[in-house]
Amino acid sequence: MKLEKLIDTYKDDIIKSVQNLVKIKSVEGEPKEDMPFGEGPRKALDTALHIAEEMGFRTKNVDGYAGHAEIGEGEETVGILVHLDVVPEGDGWTYPPYEGEIHDGKIYGRGTIDDKGPAVAALYAMKAIKESKLPINKKIRIIFGTNEETGWGGIEYYLNKVKAPDLAFTPDAEFPVIHGEKGIIDLKLKKALESNCIGDIVIKKIKGGKRPNMVPDLAIAELEVNNKVKSNVINKLNEFISKTNYEISIEEKENRLIIKSRGISAHGSTPELGKNAISQLMVILNELDLCECDICNFIKLYNEKIGIEYNGQSIGCGFEDDISGKLTFNVGVIDIDEKGAEITVNIRCPIKYNKKEVFNGIERTLEGTGVEVIEKDYLPSIYVPKDHELVQKLMDVYRRMTGDNNSKPITIGGGTYARAMANAVAFGPLFPGQEELAHQKDEFISIDDLIKITKIYAMALYELSK
Repeated sequence: MKLEKLIDTYKDDIIKSVQNLVKIKSVEGEPKEDMPFGEGPRKALDTALHIAEEMGFRTKNVDGYAGHAEIGEGEETVGILVHLDVVPEGDGWTYPPYEGEIHDGKIYGRGTIDDKGPAVAALYAMKAIKESKLPINKKIRIIFGTNEETGWGGIEYYLNKVKAPDLAFTPDAEFPVIHGEKGIIDLKLKKALESNCIGDIVIKKIKGGKRPNMVPDLAIAELEVNNKVKSNVINKLNEFISKTNYEISIEEKENRLIIKSRGISAHGSTPELGKNAISQLMVILNELDLCECDICNFIKLYNEKIGIEYNGQSIGCGFEDDISGKLTFNVGVIDIDEKGAEITVNIRCPIKYNKKEVFNGIERTLEGTGVEVIEKDYLPSIYVPKDHELVQKLMDVYRRMTGDNNSKPITIGGGTYARAMANAVAFGPLFPGQEELAHQKDEFISIDDLIKITKIYAMALYELSK
């Protein structure tokens, strides 16, 4: 078809645009004037709007919080909701995370799949519709968010200033169509510590993780150990490491031991795909001859109520439903010293359950422990029926473009901008069976898939706007 042939001619430009955006480290930073989420997100927004302007689109920057580009005319608007911010890169990359290098037909870098690559695909899909001169009777608008990974302040600000599209999709999940998303809860488990360690092992601090919605790949404990038992402690740790195959290193510094736990990063909505460095560290610390001080008791409590589980079953929220499956529970950040203990948790709650049920379950389980449960952020679940017009049209396009007639609409634990407005769903970019690389090291998008999803999005936008 005309759209597909046009997109084939854009291939080099699509690749270059993805690389240019990936080179911008758009992790949220310190707010500055006209930069509400720091320099990186603002630079990414300016770059995306510039690409759109060069395509001849009408653009709008909404005070640095978000922006949009649009084509077409009409009373109704079809939207594409994308985000240009990224999570921190983490460690262990094979290729530089902010260079957009190409290896074996893949573009590597933070944001290639989440969500800069798909954002570029949507832009060039719009360009193909514009240049094809196919008849449409609605506006098509791509909205660029700038802090989807850290709080949604940008899209909320935008929607308070600009009327929302009538219907929309976000290319920030997987195919075929995501018609339901679990609720997302960020909370802190916090406890003030009073009694200090006594005896031969003194735990000075434990730190790890960067964001609640990332499975942490590094956690570090600093221990003060009496020289007379140091060799025994090291031997015990090494025996446990050998038994579990955890990636743990032990470094001696005078009378201290530095224990580093290395895991595998993954998206917080799929903790089972990673290895939680914090939980590994807490498990191994629990093997030592700990005293009965507050910090040691917190470690024991962690192992009793969380351990290496990721469905919340031991902490009172192991819920499950027939629409979206099991609750997931990810400890993303830990910060413990002699004064206090604090862990930050990211929970994906089944669609048929709510925040109150989760909090009640956790609070009942932790009653009498002195641990405070503090809500940080909450996004309710969303659900669009399978027979909704938006779901039906997108499913039809997906089936025609891929030949996959067996797939059906699905639900996920991930949180996308589809929650930001009514009549919105997630649509791609991952194809069924592909590995989830969002928030992981060596994130990439294959060039073949990049072009393929551009064609799918072009056809979808045409069907929704004609």
